[in-house]
Amino acid sequence: MPQASAGARPPGPMPVRPDGLAARRMASQVIEDIIRRRLPLDEQLEKLSRTPAFQALQANDRGLTRAIATAALRRLGLIRHVLSERMQQGFPPRGGSLESIMIGAVAQILVLETAAHAAVDTAVTLVREDPHARHFADLANAVLRRIAAEKQAILSEADPLARDTPEWLAARWRRAYGDETASAIAAAHLREPSIDLTVKSDPEGWADRLGGVLLPTGSIRLTIRTAIPQLPGFAEGEWWVQDAAAALPARLLGAEPGETVFDLCAAPGGKTAQLALTGARVIAVDRSAPRLERLQENLERLRLTAQTHAADAMAFQGDGRPDRILIDAPCSATGTIRRHPDVAWSKTLEDIHKLAALQARLLDHAAKLVKQGGTIVYATCSLEPEEGERQIERFLARHPGFRRSPVAPAEIGGQAQLISPAGELRCLPSHWPDPQDRLSGMDGFFAARLAHG
Repeated sequence: MPQASAGARPPGPMPVRPDGLAARRMASQVIEDIIRRRLPLDEQLEKLSRTPAFQALQANDRGLTRAIATAALRRLGLIRHVLSERMQQGFPPRGGSLESIMIGAVAQILVLETAAHAAVDTAVTLVREDPHARHFADLANAVLRRIAAEKQAILSEADPLARDTPEWLAARWRRAYGDETASAIAAAHLREPSIDLTVKSDPEGWADRLGGVLLPTGSIRLTIRTAIPQLPGFAEGEWWVQDAAAALPARLLGAEPGETVFDLCAAPGGKTAQLALTGARVIAVDRSAPRLERLQENLERLRLTAQTHAADAMAFQGDGRPDRILIDAPCSATGTIRRHPDVAWSKTLEDIHKLAALQARLLDHAAKLVKQGGTIVYATCSLEPEEGERQIERFLARHPGFRRSPVAPAEIGGQAQLISPAGELRCLPSHWPDPQDRLSGMDGFFAARLAHG
């Protein structure tokens, strides 16, 4: 993989104001909502960002809130293990917000490199604020100070697969990919995710203008963190944010000018934009009207056109049989854990089974819609075989009129390691390692191309 320019620097510790009590209080609430109610991290942060209290914070404190919550979820397994070893009786059943406060504090100590006194003192203050937790302030103080003193030993023994991955997921990845690859996937989930862009044209030129790295598959990877809307080309609609792996399925569809393409489950719209750029007549379908509105807004910024329909993809018929169909199916999203660390702790095996059944119905529906000689590309951002390889095996057994159309390395920048023996796309978070975290890896993604007839 290409290296960054010499001026790029890896991310350092987040600067922290010792008096950021309000920021830590909000982070504790976000952590509480996720570990108790299994609510999505992004949705909770978005909801929080609209509150007057959050908007009143200084910019660095708003960043601190997000950083604590994200770090806590990214290292939740290790943090819980460390706390359980030092709290023999566990957390009291009526301890109020004690657990979420301490999880946030440990995240600051172990991950964010916050000064121990700032993390510990503010955590104890928050514990004392809570009438249900205040009796345990001395316990919190002692345990957190011990963890701070033992930080280096804790981190030196931390195994991402054993400590930061739920046991049931770790066991599945070992079976599917082997011990070495499963460990590499878990390690990749601890790194800062990259920011990739898909450009409308001239990727080499835009990589130079944006100071980014041009990836073999044609995406641009930014080397620094900055406000996206302030970058050159954003307002002019020259590019959009899209993970390098997520950009591949639409390219595999092979849409051509004048063809009719159905983009089922279209939001948030990165793939819709790719398809519209080909000159095809794109019909974008999603059951969420608000998400479709945001998709349309993005298309307007990009000066691209697609027809949008707020409808259940399972019931959508359209006004004719399409040449090609893209199914970016709802899935467990375990391939996006490095971006959405809550996924590891909010999804269950039951979720995977339910989603796999839904994916099968979507594939069966698409098989009825696509014209003879047409193409379906099925994709998920999941690492689970039931949502990828096995899903396609079962589809082909049900539909003998379809066959795999294998992916060729030349279609994805010569990256043969991303293609399975069956000719399907299988991206892993551990692919494309780089010494700089923000330049390494990609989302876990699966895609298969199916030809009708």
